[in-house]
Amino acid sequence: MSVSCGLEWVVCLGCTRWAWKRLTYIGAYDSEAWPAAAPGEFEPVPRICRVILAIYEDDLSNPTKFAPPGRGYAGVDLAGVVKRATYEHVGNTCPPYIVYVDHRHKEVVLAIRGLNLTRNADYKVLMDNKLGMQMFDGGYVHHGLLKAAQFILERETKTLQELLQQNGPDYKLIFAGHSLGSGIAALMTVLVVNNRKMFGNIPRSQIRCYALAPARCMSLNLAVKYADVINSVVLQDDFLPRTPTPLEYIFGSIFCLPCLLFIMCLRDTFKQDKRKFKDPRRLYAPGRMYHIVERKFCRCGRFPPEVRTAIPVEGRFEHIVLSCSTTSDHAIVWIERESEKALELMKGNEKPTTPPAQQKMERLQSFEEEHKNALERAKTLDVPHAVDLSEVEIQEGSSPTPPSDTHSEATSEAKSAGRTSWDELMHKLFTRDEGGKLVVKEDIKARNIVIE
Repeated sequence: MSVSCGLEWVVCLGCTRWAWKRLTYIGAYDSEAWPAAAPGEFEPVPRICRVILAIYEDDLSNPTKFAPPGRGYAGVDLAGVVKRATYEHVGNTCPPYIVYVDHRHKEVVLAIRGLNLTRNADYKVLMDNKLGMQMFDGGYVHHGLLKAAQFILERETKTLQELLQQNGPDYKLIFAGHSLGSGIAALMTVLVVNNRKMFGNIPRSQIRCYALAPARCMSLNLAVKYADVINSVVLQDDFLPRTPTPLEYIFGSIFCLPCLLFIMCLRDTFKQDKRKFKDPRRLYAPGRMYHIVERKFCRCGRFPPEVRTAIPVEGRFEHIVLSCSTTSDHAIVWIERESEKALELMKGNEKPTTPPAQQKMERLQSFEEEHKNALERAKTLDVPHAVDLSEVEIQEGSSPTPPSDTHSEATSEAKSAGRTSWDELMHKLFTRDEGGKLVVKEDIKARNIVIE
């Protein structure tokens, strides 16, 4: 009797401990060890959100649906909208999208809206997949999202080519999407990166993707491999990037989502991380992660948001958060609002009178180093199909090898031979007054001084 009572107490204590750990787990814990993002790298996110929100409007000149309060579609120039594809144009193949040229920031943007819960065609795109159904580029991807990405590229490749040719080589090619559209945009980026000849050999560094509330659309080796071009943005407790359940099951049971999340939470508790890594078919959120954190444990309301970033291999949003905000944090409206607040705070905390702690070139190098470290980490953990550093093009257009000292000295001597020396020039232009200060000679205008 005493033994059975003791076992009951052990089971009760174990269940209580598990429930406490799960119920008190918040989204901020996923990125607590990540460094803070810089305002320069996060700056495109709010305006990309507004471009995606513009897809939902029937008339951009008179927005009535989702225009951010107080700002409207700030930064979205109506003259830059090249094409808007509605459901009439795309049919049942993919969500609506927009092609937009941002001349101010020198970007050609193709943005895709998220899932429409009232449209069966969007569900068909999600349902068109099975675990391990589609292998691509040495990994696994979502079959339905890949087909949608191919469909859009077939329609818009010529348009994008013409826009890039018209606006010159300084313009970047940006793909963006929310929810369902984020997975399509990420896979479009992978396709374009591997077929850059079709876009005038655009450098890899000129291609970017912003996946907002990202869907799990590619295996871990691809998610790390393309972290230099794909950026995923997650708001606090968003359920979609954390749910390892295939997308077709998530949205197929959207009306009993809390029950599904609880069951998946219980199942993943007893699943070891090594088993997760060993499954090459398991899909993940793509690329570099940006986590917007705005709530704290046992605190009410929203706090000033902060943005953390990393290229994680382990702990890539693997824990489901049982929170009242798991669905609201998925909304593009909230992502735009909180990302704009976070960007304003980051800019306000910068000291304009002092140079940045990390110069732009150094920051670029740190991005490359972080990407290399993530690739090495994936190789160390024996992630299936993880690529070697030699197989990945980290950055193009690196500076040429500096010339030797002998060559530089000879060049400098050759250049200085035909020039007036600095001392001679000072003697011609200036004279010293009684106090010893340099002053311009009064007759300088009358002279005809030629500096060769």
